[in-house]
Formats: sequence, structure tokens, C-alpha cells
Amino acid sequence: MKKGLILVGYITVICTINACRKKDTQTATESYSPTAMSVTVPAYVAKYVGSMPMTGTNPMTAEGVELGHKLFYDKTLSNDMTISCASCHKQENAFDDPRPFSQGTNGSFGDRNAMAIINLGWNTRFFWDGRRASLEGQAHDPVTNPIEMANNWPEVVKRLQNSTVYSDLFFKAFGTRTIDSNLVVNAISQFERTLVSFNSRFDHFYFEGDSTALTAQEQRGLAIFVGDGKCKNCHLMNTLFTDHEFRNNGLDANPKDDGLMKFTGSAADKGKFKVPTLRNIAVTAPYMHDSRFTTLEDVVDFYSSKIQQTSPNLDEHMPEFGSGLNLTTQQKADLVAFLKSLTDEDFIRNPKFSDPN
Repeated sequence: MKKGLILVGYITVICTINACRKKDTQTATESYSPTAMSVTVPAYVAKYVGSMPMTGTNPMTAEGVELGHKLFYDKTLSNDMTISCASCHKQENAFDDPRPFSQGTNGSFGDRNAMAIINLGWNTRFFWDGRRASLEGQAHDPVTNPIEMANNWPEVVKRLQNSTVYSDLFFKAFGTRTIDSNLVVNAISQFERTLVSFNSRFDHFYFEGDSTALTAQEQRGLAIFVGDGKCKNCHLMNTLFTDHEFRNNGLDANPKDDGLMKFTGSAADKGKFKVPTLRNIAVTAPYMHDSRFTTLEDVVDFYSSKIQQTSPNLDEHMPEFGSGLNLTTQQKADLVAFLKSLTDEDFIRNPKFSDPN
């Protein structure tokens, strides 16, 4: 009888010790301690446009960015696991798509050129037609778009939930192993906020005072950009090279794509599209929302002599061109040379933005 009691007591002690050890292990494993993070930009960027605005509902952390980085490149998000966000936003093209229109999992093509992901943390409206008001909203749409990833969020969540790797990453980023669509897009948008580009030769010349950073031809092109070319009216020289507005630049007398009007329903917005950044413009061809221009030379030719003055809601800056800028051959070449100086080689090659998988 005593031996039996001793044995029971021994087992009880062992179980208690093991239970404590298990509890200690779980406590250590489940420790949630995210690392607050902000996006570092040159002082001249902060001077012109301020620090990148952050949302209180999705604070940036190192763990959230790491998770978003992995998700951005993960084909698990698409219905047949063949494409990821990075499939249509390629780093070597400044996170743009070199194809005129991106192709979805079912072989269909979109009807607008993919927009580059550059310095989007300062944006307040997204997509060519401005239909989303946050990066989180922008990250949400491609997953369920039938001509893009063609998936549904319950399926995406199920796949991620079944992954022990993602379970750990989501806990580190958000303090929970219960995954949902909001956390997915929050993570992706955190990564996208880190995609900042302010290290071109133009930046060294204009903002940092390196007089040797631009060639004589590129400097002549800069003078055209801020002068007779009137490019800076819409592509502001405030480091971002966009005013974030929606404008009709006179591509067509009768626009086939309603643009902003699709979102607002207002006829006054017909043919208006978001003004894109010109940063890294040399590697983001083709150009315009419908990819109609293959080269920068084509774009400059258009603004020089092919603006459709009868286009509805033509932007206020366009009529002052008359039939166009009427640039000389040399001026066109100079302007194109300047635009190419906006390429940030570090940005399109930075390994911390590359595929982590």
C-alpha cells in the first residue's frame, strides 16, 4: 500500500514538473514583442513632404514588414498558386510590370497598365481611377479580382493557417495565430511602405549639390522640365514627382476609359487618371494607363505635338501648350536624357526588397 502511494506521489510530482515546463515553454514561445519601425528617408524628403504618414490601425513593425515581404512574393495567394504580387510588380522594373497588361491565372489580361510601387506611403488615393483610399485597400483587391489572382479570402486564409511557418510569423507580427484577410493586407502594405526611392543621380545633383552628378545634356533636360516643358506643373519637384491629382492629359478626343469617373460617377471626371510618379520612369515602360507608348521618346513626342485639345475635361495645364510643346529634336533628346537620370539603381537591385523565399 505504501509503495502504491509513493508511486502515485512520484507520478504526480513528475506530471507537475512537466506541466510547469510545458507552461514555461509555451510562455516563452508565445511572447509577443514586436519591434516598432519607421521608414528612413533623406532629410530633404522630410523637408519637402514630411515623414511618411502612418496609420494608427496598422502600425509598422519589423515583424510586420518581414511577413509582408514574404507574402508579397508568395504565389499561395493566387487560386492556382502560379502568381504573386511580385509577378506583376517586378523589382527590376521599379515594382511595375513590363508587359502592357498583366496576365491573371486564367490567362486573361487586365485593361490597364500596372502601376509602379514607389513611395506610396505618401499617397492618399490608389489605382489609376482612385478607387482605394489606403495601401491596405490597394493590397486587398488583386487577390479576389477574377482576372488577377482569382482567389477568395477564406481559401487564402485556410492555406496560410495550415502553415506552421506563417502561424509563427503572424504571431510575431500581430500577436495572434488566427489569420484573417485584414492581417494579410496589413502585412503586405507594411512591406510596400518600405519601397522608397530617393537615390537617383538627379537627387545627388539637385538636392545634395553634386554638380557632377548630371551630364550637360541632362542638365539641359532639367531646365526644359522646369521651364518650357512645364512638366513640373503635375510632376512636382517636391521629391515625389507627382501631385497625386487626377487629370485628363488629352490622350484622346473621346476617351474609351472613363478613368476617375468610374469611381466618382461624375461626368466632370471622365478621362481623368492618377498622375504617376516619374521616379524610375526609364524602367517602367510601357507608359500611360493603357500602355499606348512604348518609349519615353513616344511620351515626349505626344506632349510636344499630339495633345487632343477637344478631349472632355482637359486639364487646365494642357491648353497652355496650344497644340503641344513643339519641342525641337534636340530638346526632346535632352528631356528624355533628364528623365533617365531619375533611375535609382539601388532601389531596383536592393536585396532587402528581393524574393525572400
